[in-house]
Amino acid sequence: MSDQIMKASTSGEAVSAQVQVAGRAAEREKVVAITLWRRFLSSSMTGLIYLFLVLMTIFALFPIYYVIQASLAGGQNLYTTDLKLLPANPTIDNYIYVLTQLPLLNWIANTFFICSMTTIIGLVFSVSGAYALSRFRLRGREIGLNLLLAIQAFPGLLALTAYYVLLNKLGLLNSLVGLVVIYAGGSLVFGTWNMKGYFDTLPVELEQAALIDGATTTQAFLRVTLPLAAPALAASALFMFIGGWNEYALANLVLNSNATGSNLTFVLGLFALQGDFRTPWGYFAASSVVISVPLILLFLYAQRFFQSGLTIGSVKG
Repeated sequence: MSDQIMKASTSGEAVSAQVQVAGRAAEREKVVAITLWRRFLSSSMTGLIYLFLVLMTIFALFPIYYVIQASLAGGQNLYTTDLKLLPANPTIDNYIYVLTQLPLLNWIANTFFICSMTTIIGLVFSVSGAYALSRFRLRGREIGLNLLLAIQAFPGLLALTAYYVLLNKLGLLNSLVGLVVIYAGGSLVFGTWNMKGYFDTLPVELEQAALIDGATTTQAFLRVTLPLAAPALAASALFMFIGGWNEYALANLVLNSNATGSNLTFVLGLFALQGDFRTPWGYFAASSVVISVPLILLFLYAQRFFQSGLTIGSVKG
């Protein structure tokens, strides 16, 4: 009887062990299946993300490709039935024409002068104003900030008549200086708000330490705060520069073409190429490519100033 009981007990333990082994195997299979499913979902999401990025890259680069191939086609047609990536007989005739027969270099020089002076004047006044609004608790400070924001909400085109009357009174119509005055005034609001927000993030203890070491308020601003604000300065400068680089309406209001058209900005010059019934798209595309080169070089140069975390660890807790 006892032998039967022992055999039954042994067989029960064996069955229980088999059940446990089967359960563990099922759990492992379940874990493996879940892991494979998660990997599949992760791979699918990664693939969709890369597909989206590739499509957006093509979408962004296609206009550039289209302009370049139109400039190399040699003719003045914008549309073609040729499905090749590049024209069958690429030529630089359009580039030679715009560089030798059009005052393109004058247009670029005028635009560069206007944008450079706008950026310098806008930065000087916006940086000083932003620093005062950030560091000093002036009477009417909040009202002034809200007023600047309200001014920014109105489109600049609403002030075309006022700009014209003002420049006419000052004798600055049809002059590059008049356009600089308008652009610099319009860039002050954005520059002040942008720089003020960045100055708020810089620890005031850095300036206080400089004052304790014997520096004046101006020296602390120029030698401590301003170098740390280089990323915001670069961003503000680029936005101010680009704002004048691509602007058309105000430039068309202020500047009138002379006999050769050499006193225009490049945007006005490009629009001057249009005829009543036909537009020379080859010259238009070649001029656009040439004009984009200085801006690309400026972006590449300004990249070194776009840095973050300059002040991390500069103040002990």
